[in-house]
Amino acid sequence: MRKLIVGLGGTTRANSSSERAVRVVLDHVARQGGEVAMFGGPEIALPLYAPEVPFRTAEAQKLTEALRRADGIVLGSPGYHGMISGLVKNALDYCEDMRGDTRPYFEGRAVGCIACAAGWQAVGSTLAALRSVVHALRGWPTPLGVGINTATKIFDENGVCTDEGVGRQLEIVAAQVMDFAHRSRKAA
Repeated sequence: MRKLIVGLGGTTRANSSSERAVRVVLDHVARQGGEVAMFGGPEIALPLYAPEVPFRTAEAQKLTEALRRADGIVLGSPGYHGMISGLVKNALDYCEDMRGDTRPYFEGRAVGCIACAAGWQAVGSTLAALRSVVHALRGWPTPLGVGINTATKIFDENGVCTDEGVGRQLEIVAAQVMDFAHRSRKAA
């Protein structure tokens, strides 16, 4: 059975570094036989999450349904002022709608984390924040989290990773998410 890996990340700007990084991981997942779904900037530009408001947009419903079905997840965020962007955090807040599920939040799923920023300090703090959110959502951050310093050119105009080291790390995250997805479903 093919494993569904859901990617979530980016900015309001199409083809941002964080969105491209998540897409590179999903490309590796697809080459390994996984099914992929990507939720980039436009798909995660959702209304501010309000738990007391029962109405959910079609986009919010599509995201939470994909996350419910996911065997693994890949998150990518820009580092804005040393933290996860509001766009990514708000999209993750919609996971609260999954609290009553049989498999609540990210329970039993590996989550690859990627942080992009124009400087190592913001990269490190953003990656640590992403991993903390994954723990809070009961997910398993992959052993390798990828920090990308975008002060240098990492992706070409077609979204291809031009940095060999970063490319290898993104490939490792894909392998770790897929490996865990296969192991966790066998155990279930």
